[in-house]
Amino acid sequence: MNRVFIDASFWVAYREEEDARRALAQRLVMELCRQHVLFVTTLPVICEIHAVFSRNPLKRAMVLGDFYDNPLVTIEEVSHRDQSAARQLLSLNKDKTYSLCDVISFIVMRRLGITRAASFDRHFHQFGEFDILPEKI
Repeated sequence: MNRVFIDASFWVAYREEEDARRALAQRLVMELCRQHVLFVTTLPVICEIHAVFSRNPLKRAMVLGDFYDNPLVTIEEVSHRDQSAARQLLSLNKDKTYSLCDVISFIVMRRLGITRAASFDRHFHQFGEFDILPEKI
């Protein structure tokens, strides 16, 4: 199965007109759709995206529709086991500034066997376990 994990940093760039990476994010989404890629994310990621646009009712509704009304998107449940694994990973990486949301994303990706993430977040690069798009398509 051809899947890519969607991180908040990527989707914010995709939807924010003022973001310098917007055109790149839009080209990548078009290419991934052309390749029939399925998008995977989690509720914590959607919460981060929604928070960025929370003061703009139109954008707020748009990003919720991007994920909840889209047959190409799976919102993966975060289990208690995922949460425990994320807390353990945070404790093993005290020298890093990973957010809990990022680490949950890493754990969910591992569990699902997803090797690619669409992200502009340096923590995904720093973690070093996945191919980070848009660098690799």
